[in-house]
Amino acid sequence: MSADSSIEWTNATWNPITGCSKISPGCANCYAETFAERFRGVPGHPYEQGFDLKLWSNRLDLPLTWKKPKRIFVNSMSDLFHKDVPETFIQSVFATMNKAHWHTFQILTKRADRLLEMNQRLAWAPNIWMGVSVENDDYQTRIDLLRQTNAIIKFLSVEPLLGPIQNLRLENINLVIVGGESGRRPRPVNPDWVREIRDQCNQRNVAFFFKQWGGRNKKVTGRELDGRTWDELPG
Repeated sequence: MSADSSIEWTNATWNPITGCSKISPGCANCYAETFAERFRGVPGHPYEQGFDLKLWSNRLDLPLTWKKPKRIFVNSMSDLFHKDVPETFIQSVFATMNKAHWHTFQILTKRADRLLEMNQRLAWAPNIWMGVSVENDDYQTRIDLLRQTNAIIKFLSVEPLLGPIQNLRLENINLVIVGGESGRRPRPVNPDWVREIRDQCNQRNVAFFFKQWGGRNKKVTGRELDGRTWDELPG
């Protein structure tokens, strides 16, 4: 959790929840789990419990102390809609996002079914962006569930991109973020898969953000696609 972030599409991270569990192929080489498990058993460390789910009530008001407007990635180290997170805690996170109206909050989940189930009981505000992860064509159903929510800005994180998605469901989607997998055992990404998604976004006037090629050294592979960077955002 930090007032600054190296993640290309955000400015800061806020983790009122840490820890998660795997539910689909995109989770296989989870960077958050790899990081957290390094500290399992270290007394007093924020990740003493490793990647086990933990609620941090003392962090709920943190964005209110950041006076300069930021784009804030909510739960970069967890999933807000994990089945073991109480609904009252999720609503408390939404209450803070509504109070901190000068920030833009970016939420990302793989658990779109619970997101939709709670939709009517959540306080959606224009500064709350809601996204789902779609790692390959098999998980486009998450997009259909996202589309049914009351979120004003809806986005997709196609990272890690694990296969071609020829007919990405872009109706009422404002942003698509694409990235290859990084880390010690990255699964390869085909450049044509990325181009195909970019072209679909361009045809539908959807903002396209290319985050990285990934690989074992993502700084070397960079983030240029066809000679330029793609940093489009809604608005």
